[in-house]
Amino acid sequence: MLAPLYDWVDERLKLKPIEQTLLDEPIPGGASWNYVFGSATLFLFVLQAITGMCLSIYYVPSPDHAYDTVQYIENEVWFGWFIRGLHHWGASAVIMAVGLHMLQVFFDGAYKRPREMMWMVGVVLLLLMLGFGFTGYLLPWDQNAYWATQVGINMAGTTPIIGDFIVRLMRGGETLGALTLSRFFAIHVMILPAIMMVGVMLHIFILRRVGPAGPHDKAQAMQGSETFYPRQVYMDAVVMLFVFCILAVLAYTVQFPLADKADPSDHSFIPVPEWYFLFHYQLLKWAPGPLVGYASWALPAAFIFCLFALPFLDRNTERVPSSRPMVMAGGMAFLVTMFVLLGISLRDLYAVPRTDPVIAKGEALVQKFACKTCHRIHGDGANVAPDLSYVADRHPEREWHIRHFKDPQSVSPGSFMPKFPLSDTQLNNLTSYVLTLKSGKH
Repeated sequence: MLAPLYDWVDERLKLKPIEQTLLDEPIPGGASWNYVFGSATLFLFVLQAITGMCLSIYYVPSPDHAYDTVQYIENEVWFGWFIRGLHHWGASAVIMAVGLHMLQVFFDGAYKRPREMMWMVGVVLLLLMLGFGFTGYLLPWDQNAYWATQVGINMAGTTPIIGDFIVRLMRGGETLGALTLSRFFAIHVMILPAIMMVGVMLHIFILRRVGPAGPHDKAQAMQGSETFYPRQVYMDAVVMLFVFCILAVLAYTVQFPLADKADPSDHSFIPVPEWYFLFHYQLLKWAPGPLVGYASWALPAAFIFCLFALPFLDRNTERVPSSRPMVMAGGMAFLVTMFVLLGISLRDLYAVPRTDPVIAKGEALVQKFACKTCHRIHGDGANVAPDLSYVADRHPEREWHIRHFKDPQSVSPGSFMPKFPLSDTQLNNLTSYVLTLKSGKH
């Protein structure tokens, strides 16, 4: 049924030459699971674009409405919580995919002549992905988003000569406010995607012109080649499906609640950046006072320069890792340093049990409205109304609790629980606390 339609379209648009270009490209040494990371990265970028477009339908980029619209997406929009979860976890996944793709290229020496330009475009794409992470972090306009962005902008301000200009450009004024949020939204949903699409097309164009590098082992590469279709397409498709399933499970099972709405006057709030910035965050904490500025901009700038210059610094024509001991040692040193700093940062963040401020405020509301005069929670309180010790096991849906707090009769006919005058923020805080009341959690 589809074949006649394809033939009809092909007769007019001449698609077969494009099909041959895309699917019949020879891969030296044959298809391999080592080559799936590029396709996985492209898939995740497309997934981020689709989920981002869905979220932007409801999102309003203003300090007065941003937080509320994200809550609306979470609690009112059909499957909005799932789409937001996919977008959140997809952001981490795409950073990991880009990193793995670059590691594979680095290990195989596929950045060497004639693929220098392809490597440099890849570095630009990595920086753009980090830009997506930084600009998107502000959009929920909660406490963590606001203060983490404030720290990031202040770090950019330490850059000599152009630091003040960068800060004014990012903020859109003297303080982080409405113009900052509007600019970050525009950069996140329009400017960066446009540049990214051009970069991806250029990356693929260069790949088609110079061809895949193949394995670093010359003997293996000379054993023959294999077309991109069908085996490599199959491998890429399997990995894409696997990655999507993981993201879907995370989006469905791991909640990503908001903190309180951004409060510029609360200077006591300590933000935590995304995990892919944590190693730099830890490095800054160790840097002596006079060197903090240099650690903020000089080290990242030097690292980015080394990435761009790598094809020209590594003049060895051999691609086998054992023939490039200095380069491989440098790459290993960077990875070890990064993971050690990341591990130390995570240890410091989670070594001492902490209560999420949102959950703590929800628990305070339980005390304020004397909920335990009717309900018992882990042995504390009366037995007049249902025991809430494990209420999240019976009702794990956030929307159910929101509706229950707004109007108990709507979900529990016959309930004698009164309607409490709760604001949207209080509803969010109380619901976040109640959802922690599960088996084994006290």
